[in-house]
Amino acid sequence: MKQFQFDYHSVTSLKRDLDKINLWCKSRVFSHVVFQIYSNSMDRGQIDLVCDVISQNFPDSVYMGCSTAGNIVDGRISNAEISVICTIFEYPTTQIKLLQYTISDENAGVVESIKDEIKANPWVKAVELQLTTLGVSMASFCDAFKGVDPSIAIFGGGANNPDLKNSETCVFSNVGGYSGKGVLVLLMGGEDFFVYTTHVIGWKPLGREFSVTKAQGPVLYKMDGVPAYEIYHRYLNVLNDEHFIFNTLEFPLSYKRNGIDIMRAPVACNEDGSVVMSSDIEEGVKVRLAYGDPRTILASVRKDGREVGVFNPEVIKVFSCVVRRIFWGKEEISSETLPLQSIASTSGFYSSSEFLRTGCCVNQHNATLVIAGMREGKGGERYDFEVPEESFSGKVSMINRLATFIDATTREQIEANAKLSFTAVTDSLSSMFNRAEIQHRINECVESGATGCLVMLDIDDFKQINEIYGRAEGDVVIAEMGRILRTVADDTGLSGVRASEFNADEFEAMCKENIGNTEFNIRPVVLDVKSPIGRWGGDEFMALLQESSLKTAMDFANRVRVTFNDITFEKAGCRSVSAGVAELRKGESVDAAIVRVDNALYRAKKLGKNRVVASEGEIDG
Repeated sequence: MKQFQFDYHSVTSLKRDLDKINLWCKSRVFSHVVFQIYSNSMDRGQIDLVCDVISQNFPDSVYMGCSTAGNIVDGRISNAEISVICTIFEYPTTQIKLLQYTISDENAGVVESIKDEIKANPWVKAVELQLTTLGVSMASFCDAFKGVDPSIAIFGGGANNPDLKNSETCVFSNVGGYSGKGVLVLLMGGEDFFVYTTHVIGWKPLGREFSVTKAQGPVLYKMDGVPAYEIYHRYLNVLNDEHFIFNTLEFPLSYKRNGIDIMRAPVACNEDGSVVMSSDIEEGVKVRLAYGDPRTILASVRKDGREVGVFNPEVIKVFSCVVRRIFWGKEEISSETLPLQSIASTSGFYSSSEFLRTGCCVNQHNATLVIAGMREGKGGERYDFEVPEESFSGKVSMINRLATFIDATTREQIEANAKLSFTAVTDSLSSMFNRAEIQHRINECVESGATGCLVMLDIDDFKQINEIYGRAEGDVVIAEMGRILRTVADDTGLSGVRASEFNADEFEAMCKENIGNTEFNIRPVVLDVKSPIGRWGGDEFMALLQESSLKTAMDFANRVRVTFNDITFEKAGCRSVSAGVAELRKGESVDAAIVRVDNALYRAKKLGKNRVVASEGEIDG
């Protein structure tokens, strides 16, 4: 596979470049020649002229192209309005076929025709798309690809207009001509043809989550019940004027679709406060505003670039969202695409949307860089891909500093919130649940109809410890009782998590490890225990042993009692503890269960203390 890339400046220069390609072809064996024409101009006369010259010089070739918001040649953005990429397939086993269709709001039928072509040509391994997407819902188009052989790669980009406020775009080819509403489909494959695809985002969610409460196609009407524009105005101070698209494009919405992160960029604002997004967005999804982080973007390029390097392609096609072009600015615009040129000849364009198949689903992306590496033959040794250390300047340098600030403050806020959540449900002295949380757990257990037992424990003569030895010694006894309860629960396999997860220092370390995980939630991560234990108040403790029998609960309480008896405190000496046990009864209220276990504890005290008593009868400890 051989590729020639050049910019169009005049008919004379174009013919000169085509002559070079002709000379190469005459000295080589090849199977197909494909020209891809990217036009950062809507001048149809110029587009037709370039197409005519190519057809005259290469009558047996295939050509295809679209309007763009910028062309990528040799990994860099081009200064020319029109760029030409010529790919020559050398293996006789490689096959290609170019199709062109008209698209509208209902595109499932178009995909059915494409699927029929794929079935009729079992050699197909890759499907490249170039299509007009602005103002057209593409949801049905993407969804209709389900069922296509999962080994077939599907990728491409949406045509764009150099004037971002203009929705007029076009595609064109030698099989269907010029079209303002069309899709080009290039089928590629054969036994010696191979393709590898991936995508890079690099945008990070920012701030709170919103629910899309009203949307239709690409029009986002309301988030959290208020007009979508109000969210952009409130949080970004964006006005609904002629600058709206430029002030919001760099802050797309981030959400999950088909199991992966998807971005949706705003492109216009209507008088009713609804916002036109670059692609469809569904009602009911949870979204967050996102911001670009240069370091994260280039880290993703490094990671995915290495995988592309392992594949060892001969050519690389990139489809990069115009949002990324605006984000990087003139000085840094090629930072994420130029490194790929060190692997293989890299070309593409800045698109309105990017398309990529992940798993069985074709997704329409925004603010995303889609990468497709292709080769003929087995390929050589893996390429050790490296991205130079970033050295940002101008606008991107400022963005990088802001991203660092946002990361640091977000980390601090998440950690602070997690600590507050932890503090709200725990008792600091015993490092266990507080009464409100253990009561909450008991309520949940009883309401769910789960089986289990309650164990209530009370340190014998604790008031005497405080009066004789002081409250500091009393605190030591309380803390040791908490430690013993956690240890026995761990050792007997009742807790479901290690006791160390209730330790404040361990919890803080865990918080730091989970920073950046937007799914982070205090209750399931830290407090999802099978048998929660808490300080009921003063010197009283309560354990909820879920799915445990009365015998297991009695054994647990006795083990705690014996272990506590073996401790000799520096001032208070040896102490004892009494416990009551009650088995949860089906249909019984929480209050009734707590009264029974409290009565059992009272009987243990009355019988002489330092013993365990069940509510159904007396058992000496």
